[in-house]
Amino acid sequence: MTAPKDLPYTIAGRELVSETPGLRVQLLTLGEDDTIPWHYHSTVNDIFICIEGTTVVDTRGPRAHHELAPGEYCVVKPKTAHEVSSKDVDGCRFTIVQGIGEHDFNLIKGAVTDKAV
Repeated sequence: MTAPKDLPYTIAGRELVSETPGLRVQLLTLGEDDTIPWHYHSTVNDIFICIEGTTVVDTRGPRAHHELAPGEYCVVKPKTAHEVSSKDVDGCRFTIVQGIGEHDFNLIKGAVTDKAV
């Protein structure tokens, strides 16, 4: 599994809930301007479950825009490029379940965000 210290971005908060070989559960907090940049995973699903605020998950291949309210979730399959952000000025908090398999983080360099500037 890729360690959080090895990821090419920083966010407001990260709490490890549980980790076993091939499976990790975390609580992540994004501030208003935090973004998990465009990337993909080779073998694991990312399951995003919103807890507070509005968690935004954008994907490419297939292109989709998910605005998750508390209690809502979406699944991003392996090899699907995705970016995660918050819609709210107060940020958002969500659970992420990653697995089953070896976690990697493949940054898509030069990817342009779909957010309006």
